[in-house]
Amino acid sequence: MTRTIFPQIDPPQRLLMGPGPSNTYPRILRAMAADMLGQFDPEMTSYMNETMALYRDVFMTDNQWTLLINGTARAAIEAALVSLCEPENKVLIINNGRFGLLLSEISERIGAKTIMLDYSWGEVASLKEIEQAIIQHKPHVFACVHGDTSTTTAQPLEGVGEICRRYNVYSYVDATATLGAMPIDTDRWGIDIVSASLQKSMGGPPGCGLITISDRAAEFIFSRAHTELGLQEGSQERSQRSRIGSNYFDLAMIMNYWSEKRLNHHTEATSMLYAAREAACIILEEGLENCFKRHRLATKAISEGARAMGLALFGNDETRMYNVTGIYIPNHIDGEQIRAEMRNLFEIEIGSAFGPLKGKIWRIGTMGHNARPHKVFHTLMAFETVLRRAGLEIIPGKAIDAAFAVYEGNQ
Repeated sequence: MTRTIFPQIDPPQRLLMGPGPSNTYPRILRAMAADMLGQFDPEMTSYMNETMALYRDVFMTDNQWTLLINGTARAAIEAALVSLCEPENKVLIINNGRFGLLLSEISERIGAKTIMLDYSWGEVASLKEIEQAIIQHKPHVFACVHGDTSTTTAQPLEGVGEICRRYNVYSYVDATATLGAMPIDTDRWGIDIVSASLQKSMGGPPGCGLITISDRAAEFIFSRAHTELGLQEGSQERSQRSRIGSNYFDLAMIMNYWSEKRLNHHTEATSMLYAAREAACIILEEGLENCFKRHRLATKAISEGARAMGLALFGNDETRMYNVTGIYIPNHIDGEQIRAEMRNLFEIEIGSAFGPLKGKIWRIGTMGHNARPHKVFHTLMAFETVLRRAGLEIIPGKAIDAAFAVYEGNQ
């Protein structure tokens, strides 16, 4: 049998200015090259404890149970929903983009009764509408996406946790795209579980879920557990709870593993732990507010640069995410040709869209390591060039001038 031999991997050095993943901080890549440790080595467990402490600050919470889920962002989402929801529980989900639909797909697969609060893509729900839906449907869990990259729109969350607690509803928020770019004020918002990941504005690689769990939610999850930190097998409350319908995504078992008891559940992905720890250090050393400002300015610079070229933006400035911008594709322009030329001529990736926005908008992300002036300027210069080559009438340099004005006005 002839063996197929491939050369050493050598991917192109692209600037990833789409909706994620983004380029990884070099410091994180260096950390990931560090030696392996045994999963119960004291050095390893000290890194685990340090990572929990760091992410309490990143998630702006005092939650004890703030930890990592081995897997992509979707792993953390599924762990949250399968651990919070028993079969036949009602789950109320805001459906206003692709990732609200993802929450519903997971909810349905675990046997929950899924109720959708439907909006057009790019719209957001008001507090009043959320409260009315909770009163009407009496869900066990309310779930939503904070920032949906499919729509470039952020759902306001101020007051949502208080409403959920008033009606004895657990709250879950997917902050995959916004952690590190926008405030995720977990405790002040009163959200029970928030999950995210590394590959967008945290500036790390895909493959690590981040999660924080309130004591209130943890108590319920442990009431479904068969493990040492859960209730005993024969207790009255335990007998009324169904067992969590996943082994890998069983948050009770994962929390036991991350506790000082170190009850074995899986072998922690050591290199991803190093990456997550380093990502949190980078952001906290910069300062959360400085990081949020850097992302906000980068997105504003992209937005104003696009407007200076005569392009229209999708969505509302008041609810626009800090780290991704939707730009309408002009009628006579081939959006995929523009993306291809950005990639082939300038080694820059920008995003297309899907669902009702497919073929209608581009999405330009300014995330993590890429939310910096020189990368914004480089992207806008390339974007202007390929649009002019495609026949769009643009005064050369207007986009860059507009972006410079944003930064110079915020010194």
